[in-house]
Amino acid sequence: MTITRRTILQGAGASLALAGLGARSAWASTELNFGNAKLQTLSDGHLSLPADFIFGPMPKDKLAPILETYKIPEGALTPECNLTLLRDGERVILFDTGAGSTFQPSAGKLTEALDAAEIAPEDVTHVVFTHAHPDHIWGVLDDFDDPFFYEAEHMIGKAEWDYWYDPATVDSIDSSRTAFAVGAKRRLEALEDAITFFDDGEEVLPGIMAHGTYGHTPGHMAFELRSGSESVMVVGDAIGNHHVAFARPDWNSGSDQDQPMAAATRVKLLDQIAHDQMRMVGFHLPGGGLGRVERDGDTYRFVSEGA
Repeated sequence: MTITRRTILQGAGASLALAGLGARSAWASTELNFGNAKLQTLSDGHLSLPADFIFGPMPKDKLAPILETYKIPEGALTPECNLTLLRDGERVILFDTGAGSTFQPSAGKLTEALDAAEIAPEDVTHVVFTHAHPDHIWGVLDDFDDPFFYEAEHMIGKAEWDYWYDPATVDSIDSSRTAFAVGAKRRLEALEDAITFFDDGEEVLPGIMAHGTYGHTPGHMAFELRSGSESVMVVGDAIGNHHVAFARPDWNSGSDQDQPMAAATRVKLLDQIAHDQMRMVGFHLPGGGLGRVERDGDTYRFVSEGA
């Protein structure tokens, strides 16, 4: 397994990407060669979130020293958004599609990242979704509400589809996330005639196994990518940050829809990745999201292998 690094913001796409992302996001893309496959992370920019969106349900007295250790500043959180691109022979597989142009101005930069990586939308053969939150699926349509990756097969877990496609979801979801439900349903409706479903434990594509990692959303999926004897876990938002999610994975996080279930999922997933000594890609983890999980006493820490 070989890791190489190169600056993703180069050539004609550099000026566009720098203008859209700002200097803070001009990290070097980490490319991971394993077996016959190559994995690359692409920046969709970053989010701006109120701290309580994650920290709200956590015990403040125990949280404070963790944030101090990780040097997490007060105020808004600005997590990276890292999409995973896998090239395996003739397949070009993109995991999630980013936020598009209508969610937050700091996100939705995938077009520039693809341009810098010299990948055209029609080159993508498969789009595989971890879940249907805005920063993961709103970029699936172009400005004319047509599929942006128009040559690709689109794939999503059946439970995730059923939840967001259900017209009752907009009324049952927390009112702060009503726009999430409306936006997800509109995009899924556009894909309705060209979507492929899968379930937990199924091989989505050769060498790609779906793992039900429920809680962040009802049908959230992670994906184990295998090539030869080597593997990488694409975790989506099942592990949503590099600080408290590793230091206290058992705590409820405000970002999760079913908080106790998501906490149990997080503990189990971290234990698996650490035990198997797998690499992982986290959508909101730093340095492009690629790294390893190490045990730290009774808990864990993220070791970035990005820039």
